[in-house]
Parts: sequence; structure tokens; C-alpha cells
Amino acid sequence: MTLRPSLALLLALVLPAAHAQAQAPAVQGEEGHKASTLPLKSTDTQADAAQLSARFLTRFHYDAKPLDDVMSAKIYKAYFDMLDGEKVFFTQADMARFEPLKTKFDDAIWNKDLSGPFSVFNLYVRRAIDRMNFARGLLKQGFDLTREENYTYDREHAAWPADETALDDLWRKRTKNDWLRLKLAGKSDEDIRKTLDKRYAGYIDRVKQLDGEDAFQTFMNAYAETTDPHTDYLGPRAAENFDIAMKLSLEGIGAVLQARDEYTQIREVVPGGPADKSGKIHVGDRIVALGQGTDGPMVDVIGWRLDDVVDKIRGKKDTTVRLEILPADVGLDGKHELITLVRKKVSIEEQAAKKKIIEVKDGDVTRKIGVIDLPTFYSDFGARREGDKDYKSATRDVAKLLGELKTAGVQGVVVDLRNNGGGSLAEANELTGLFIDQGPVVQVRDARGQVEVQGDDEAGLTWSGPMAVLVNRGSASASEIFAAAIQDYGRGLIIGEPTFGKGTVQNLVDLDRFAQGDSEKPQYGELKMTIAEFFRINGGSTQLKGVTPDIQFPKNGDEKDFGESTYDNALPWTQIQPAPYSQVADLTAYLPQLKTRHDGRVAKSPAWQLMLDELAQYKKMRDQTTVSLNLAERQAERKRQDAIQADFRARHKAIDGTDGSLAGEESPLDDGLNANERSLKAELKQEKQAKNAKDPELQETAHILFDAIGMIKANPKLAAEVLPYGGKFSTAAVTPPEKPATQPR
Repeated sequence: MTLRPSLALLLALVLPAAHAQAQAPAVQGEEGHKASTLPLKSTDTQADAAQLSARFLTRFHYDAKPLDDVMSAKIYKAYFDMLDGEKVFFTQADMARFEPLKTKFDDAIWNKDLSGPFSVFNLYVRRAIDRMNFARGLLKQGFDLTREENYTYDREHAAWPADETALDDLWRKRTKNDWLRLKLAGKSDEDIRKTLDKRYAGYIDRVKQLDGEDAFQTFMNAYAETTDPHTDYLGPRAAENFDIAMKLSLEGIGAVLQARDEYTQIREVVPGGPADKSGKIHVGDRIVALGQGTDGPMVDVIGWRLDDVVDKIRGKKDTTVRLEILPADVGLDGKHELITLVRKKVSIEEQAAKKKIIEVKDGDVTRKIGVIDLPTFYSDFGARREGDKDYKSATRDVAKLLGELKTAGVQGVVVDLRNNGGGSLAEANELTGLFIDQGPVVQVRDARGQVEVQGDDEAGLTWSGPMAVLVNRGSASASEIFAAAIQDYGRGLIIGEPTFGKGTVQNLVDLDRFAQGDSEKPQYGELKMTIAEFFRINGGSTQLKGVTPDIQFPKNGDEKDFGESTYDNALPWTQIQPAPYSQVADLTAYLPQLKTRHDGRVAKSPAWQLMLDELAQYKKMRDQTTVSLNLAERQAERKRQDAIQADFRARHKAIDGTDGSLAGEESPLDDGLNANERSLKAELKQEKQAKNAKDPELQETAHILFDAIGMIKANPKLAAEVLPYGGKFSTAAVTPPEKPATQPR
């Protein structure tokens, strides 16, 4: 399978929620949850898992490399990049001290002695705490905001600070910049001190909660990702989250959690889950204590790590968990509520395939274009193996949605794969089968050089009409398999940006299967290891090059920092013999006309021009690496940026009625706050607004299909060329009558 879901996104979507009933006192949290005991030390189990992983990676990886001094030096670099990529914690003296480890990390793994990598992690923890305490101390005296100096915040290619004095000066500038951002947002000095002191104290608390599993996970990922960019080590907790991301379900109470201040807060209640059905859990509620079963002791979880709280809330189906809640609408001294919930299997529909219909109007004609939004190629492998007829599957869900769109009378379909990072290779293969009759879809070459052709053996199509696939730089792996097959067959238009360029296949190795002993508790974790490379049916590879769209949209400029080509150890592009296949249509028959119409339309589109202007501003700001720390200069720059953003907001309001705010990014005017320091209510409102905002790329893709359908209907000869299989299957897909724009609806 090809798998690349983001674990950060996964945690945001998957973490279950909390509930309770009746009031009961909570006891102090278990020892070790509030703060770890330093120095952190590795366990025998971790040492065994490291050595076992090395045996697999050096023997069965697609591009297996020996774990020797050469590899050790690469792991060394990757490890420090993961811990201190901005070079703000360690000094040159620290690096000199650790220099002997550069050729010792291979020995650490083979000899099952992880004291070296753990010593690095322990110093990182101490340095992080020291730096935050140093920053807190600076707040008391304030800053000279009239001084002419700059701060370079992009330190990816910077040198390590020479000594403690240089490190102090760097942190003085970092802290001063935090102060200035809040100052420019209109905060008083007193409020700034309070906000930043709370922020830095929170950092310290979180750093102190880092444990041996974090240290081991970081080190092992430095090793795994040095082997190739898409090989990862997943500790027991990460492996569980990865499994949830693939099957889009878990056993819990059905809520999304996030950490805010000392509390674990309900961010979203999953419809249909136990939390939702109870009617007692609400967005913004804070979890203060947890109890297992109907009578287990209540444990105070204030200040706990989010993943520790999640671990206590998740559990086997039909078991009970009790949650003590501080309701969202009461203050910190408000009355608590105790809620009892029975865990159930909860579906994570946020990441499931969805549909909608866009009505495109041009002149006197209106056409319905269906849209399938597919965030990931998911599949519940376990349920499928066990014969569960209702197992979760991207292909099955999309097939159902296509049937609903046909019933609704759509004349074309857009499959939106933007930011779809991949998933199951089998799902990519089967999903392609919904749009072609029969034939190969992808070629897979293993480490021995043997090539297997995989394809669709079932006759018939679920959707036989005009289609487009919308992609961007975030479309990777399984998304590229699907888009490439659709393009090679001439089955549909590929529209958007060139894709990520991930052409490798990963498989999960359950290391616990090889554990010594009879423990049922997961100990060793899993290895997501590259075992093969996939190729297009035309013999080319998506590796490095990705899929080039037939009609290209403007790039956002991230290709310098994001994509397979940005990895130093990415596999090279290669090609093999084509698979035996024939194109099902020839889209070149009308592609030039579609491009011409697209170019003419977007040249006159206010929404498209606004998108281009925002992209240009984004690129300009992203390329900036240094800011002034002089208040007057920053105020002048703030005015310039305010004017630009005010213009953008006014144009958005005129076009789509929103202010253009994007969820997950800074607000149009920088308020100087981190995401978790803002109001949850305001954050959710902003996200809802972003979802409802116009999507120029999707709208234009639908309009391109609108043009294609019009050309097909007007020219039977052209229709025979561009429709699949000469239009053999497609008559019903394009015959719904045209609907004039003036017709009542």
C-alpha cells in the first residue's frame, strides 16, 4: 500500500472526546503524567525494537543500505535537524561535544545501547527549558523598541550559535519579535508580559512532559527517514493513530479534542457518536478528570498531555468511561458535571469522501457538475479481511456518491484530490475501475526488479460521462496513481498544479509479531517501510516528476520547500516498459479549445485575479526571512500590510461575502497570538467561513467541464473522440436536458 496521511492532521481529526454524569471528587493524576523524570532513559524493549527495525531496513527495504558509519552520519544530521532545525537550542560547543556520536549511532542500534541518542535528547530538553526561562526573564525588563536591528527568523541554513552569549542574543531577538507582534496588535505592555509569560510557561510544561517514547520515536524516525523520505517508525501510540487514519474509525466516545492552556477541550462532537447521543457534551467543554468503568477512581487530568488523555478515553467497544466536565459556559470556578458514556465504534466522517453539486451558468445555459471530495484513499483492511460486508472503503463510498450524483442529473464529475496525500494502493486501483471498463491501472516493481501489473478486471463503469481530476502539490502517492491512470487512458482531464512526485510503495511491518515473549500489549510498534516503486501504465514514473496536469493552474510557490524533489535522499526518476493498454478516448481533440476558453475566462474573472494577487503576496511574504525589530519601522510595514489585507478583504466580500480568512492560518491582520491562544469560538467561526468561501480553482474546473460538455453536445464527431470508448457507455451521462439560467428552480 502507498500511505502518507499526516499524523498531525490525524491527531486533530481523530482524538475522541469526553463525558460524565453525577458529581464525584477527582484524585491527583498518576505519577509521571504531569512531568517526566529526567534524565530520560531507554528501555530494553526500545533497544530490541531498534535492532529489529534495522534488520528489516538493511535486508528488505526497496533500496536497502547498510547500517554503518556512513549511515550513522546521516542519522546524526537528521536527528539534530528534527530536534533543533532552527539552531536555537544547541551551541557550537554542544555540537563539538556530540561530534564523536556521528559515527556511533549505528553501533547504538546494533549493540542495543541507546544512551548516546538519549543523551542528545536529554540535553535538548534541558536547553529548551533554559531558553524559555531566559525568555521569561527578559519580559520583566522589556525592550528598547527604538534600536535599529533586525531578526532573521528563517534559520534553516544558519550556523549554530557560537556560544552562550550568542545564544542569549538570538533569544533576546526572538522574544523581542514576539513582543513587537503583540505591540503592533494594540496590546498594552502589561498584557504582553502576561500573554508571553503564559505562552513560555506552557512551552516549559509541555517540554517537561516529553518522555522516553518521544525520544525513541524521534531517533528512530531520524534513522527510518534517512533510509528514504517515506519510511517511518511508528511507536505503539503512533501505530494506533495510523491505523485509525486508514480505517476512518475508532472505539471511543466520538469527539475531537485539543489542548488549551491546562485543559483538554472539546473541539468537535462527532455526529452519531456516544458523546453526541448523550446530549451532555458540547464544544468548548473542558475535561478535568476521568474514571474507568462505573466505579473506578476519578483521576485529575488537568495539565496532562493531550495524547495521554486520549489514551484514557479510548477503549474497547461497550466499555464505560466517566468524564468530569467543566462546561464551556461557566468560569474556572464553575460547577463540574460528571457524565458516563459507553464507548462505541465511531466513524470519522470528516476524512471520508463527500459530494456536492455546482451549478455552472454561462449565458442562457445552466449545467450541474458533481464534485467528489476525497481527502485520502482509506480502507479498513482488518474488517475487509474478516469479511465485514460494511467495511470502510474509499472506492465503495465514491461509487455510492456517483450513483447519487447520477440520480441528481449531473452532466460531469470532478474528483477533487487536492491535498490528498495518498493511502491504499488497492483503493487507488479499484477507484480507477469506477471510471474505466477494464484494463491495467498501475505497475509495481519490487526490490528484485520484478514487475507486477495491477488493474481493473470487472467490466463496466460506474461513471461514464465527462470527468476531471483536480490536483495540487499536496496530491501524492495513491492520488498520483489514480490521476496518472486517468490521464494515460485519456479518460478525463487532469487540472491544477503538478503533483507531489511520490512514486514509492510502503508496507506496514508489525514488529510485535517478532517479539520474544507472550505479552499481548503492543511494545515494538510498526515499521512503515518502502518495499517497491510504482510506475504508470505508459512506463513512466511519478517519482520526482509527479503528474503534470493537462490544464495547469498557477503554482503557489511551495515546490521549493514541499514535494519529493526537496528530499536529498529521494529515489531517482526511472521508467520501464509500458503495460499493454489502449487509450479509451483522445482528449487532445478538444484540449486546445478548452485551454483557450479557460485562459480567456480567468483573464476577466475577479475571483481568479484576487487569487493570483493573494498568491503573489503569499510568495513575497514567504520569501522574506528577516524583520526589523524597530517599532517605527514595523509600524510602517504594518500599515502597508494592513492596506493590502484590507483590499483583499473588501474584494472577497464583493465576490463571496467573506473576509477571506483561512482556517489554520494567521488572521488577515496579525494579532500576535498563537493558534491555541485565540478564542475557540472565533477559530471555529473562521473555519466555517473558510469552508463557505468561494473556491476559484474548483469553480474554474467545473466551468472547464461545462465547456467540454457543451462541445460534446454540439459535435457528435468530437463526442466520439473524447468520450470513453467512443461514447459506448456515455449517452445517459450527457443527455439530461439543458436548463436555461432563467428557468425557476
